[in-house]
Amino acid sequence: VQLQASGGGVVQAGDSLRLSCAASGRIFSHWNMGWFRQAPGKGREFVAAIRWSGELTYYADSVKGRFTISVDNAKNTVSLQMNSLKAEDTAIYYCAATFSVTEGGPTTNPNWWGQGTQVTVSS
Repeated sequence: VQLQASGGGVVQAGDSLRLSCAASGRIFSHWNMGWFRQAPGKGREFVAAIRWSGELTYYADSVKGRFTISVDNAKNTVSLQMNSLKAEDTAIYYCAATFSVTEGGPTTNPNWWGQGTQVTVSS
């Protein structure tokens, strides 16, 4: 499985941005796909996840109500719509595949990672 992330950029606080992750290879409907991020000087943290079938979504508390994850099976793409961006959302965002997740967050590490895409939010 290969993952290709795109859509990062520099925006102002309050703006919106949409990230996309194009997946290639065989992907199973029960797989979880999602996004993680890593801010400067911090560890990588979970952002959002979705079942490849489109059922079940999970979000970190810090992005609930502002970010929306979606999947387009026809295009093999997972997207992250980010609204009301804050300076603290500044990070490198990574898409990831195949990990277990609950309402409390991931319980296993992803098996595949895409390259990161930089999101910078100026205040």
